Amino acid sequence: MSREYLKSAADASLEIPQDVTESVRDIMDTVRADGDAGVRALTRKFDDVEREELRVSDAEIDAAVDELTEAERRTIDNTIANVREFHEAQSEGLDGFEREFETGVTLGTRLVPVERAGVYVPGGRKPLVAAPAMTIVPAVIAGVDEVIACAPPQADGSVQPAQLYAMDRAGADEIYVAGGAQAIAAMAYGTETVPNVDKITGPGNVFVIEAKRQAFGHVGIDFLAGPTEVFIIADETADPSMVATDLLAQAEHDPRSRAALVATDRATAEAAVDALHDQLPDLDTEEIARESWAENGEVVLVDELSEAAAVANEWAPEHLQVMTDEPRALLDDLHNYGSLFLGHHAPVVFGDKAVGTNHTLPTLEVARYSGGINVTTYLKVLTHQQLTAEGADAIAPWAAKICELEGTHAHQVSAERRIVSESGRDLARELELASGGGVDLGGDDA
Repeated sequence: MSREYLKSAADASLEIPQDVTESVRDIMDTVRADGDAGVRALTRKFDDVEREELRVSDAEIDAAVDELTEAERRTIDNTIANVREFHEAQSEGLDGFEREFETGVTLGTRLVPVERAGVYVPGGRKPLVAAPAMTIVPAVIAGVDEVIACAPPQADGSVQPAQLYAMDRAGADEIYVAGGAQAIAAMAYGTETVPNVDKITGPGNVFVIEAKRQAFGHVGIDFLAGPTEVFIIADETADPSMVATDLLAQAEHDPRSRAALVATDRATAEAAVDALHDQLPDLDTEEIARESWAENGEVVLVDELSEAAAVANEWAPEHLQVMTDEPRALLDDLHNYGSLFLGHHAPVVFGDKAVGTNHTLPTLEVARYSGGINVTTYLKVLTHQQLTAEGADAIAPWAAKICELEGTHAHQVSAERRIVSESGRDLARELELASGGGVDLGGDDA
């Protein structure tokens, strides 16, 4: 099979510039050492905002509610309701188990939520109003005891009203005004006001990404995500104008956003590119989208849809659209993506904003080994075991022999002391266990 690149771009990476790494390290150290005062100082430095209270008050939330129209509140509520419904359904298929695997040996798994989660809600060029639903709602459904949220301030020191309303309605227990790396540091290490959390989730700029990387280990994180991506598979049944529209919908996010088209039909590919250039001048975000497409856009021509699927799997994109009449025919061939959009009527914007699936997704090939935020993001899979004396006696010789092979003597003694029956001693001798002193095996090893 052949691939012809009608437009190519350099490979993307999540390599963080050294100056960003050093700057973030200084920010993390400042917050860790100075707490609230450090967050205030950094907010003053980076946001040019003076704010005494980091915690958002009930009065501020009420003011945000009043600032929105009924139609705006209804729209946000609809997204939250859809996200809640989808993730509730997702949680129904999740359960632990417990089983007696042999007489006296009971093993099991429990799904236990983290106790406190912190979500970051980014500001940036266009504050994302749907973002709070995507990170907060799954945590609430998972059963997290406390969900806190951080968002950067506007020029007047307040949180963008639609985002604040969404955070509150999605179920955040506490909301704090802090942006960038200082917000991540506050949630990771805690301050006098902001409690430290067990896991941090949510997207952000390169400073947020680097802060999450540096905090990882002290706290859990979802994943490290770069600029948004869309990868569209199209054949001759796709509408070139609609393909162009959907490519631009992601290109407008950031100059580093990646938009790619893989087509099996040359005429469709070329028409889509022409349509994209025709549509650019009509966008309010033309400058960003044009730079993104010029620097990072790709168009690949392949012979078969199976080859298009192979290219998609190599890319492992955040968003994967299949714009064909029979999109499900490719399902079994597609396995590396953040979220999959099947058919001509399922654009990424629906998943991003309203339909209910999660839009906080892996980028830059992270989809090769991870999915996006979901209910399990906030769950720990914990195992347990309970043995009777009879069950312990049956397992102990096997465990003790492994310890002998390893040279872990204290472990061996711990296992041997559970050998209490003649049948257990018989098995130990059969395994040629040299007693470590925890049991009298009789015979030569006595």
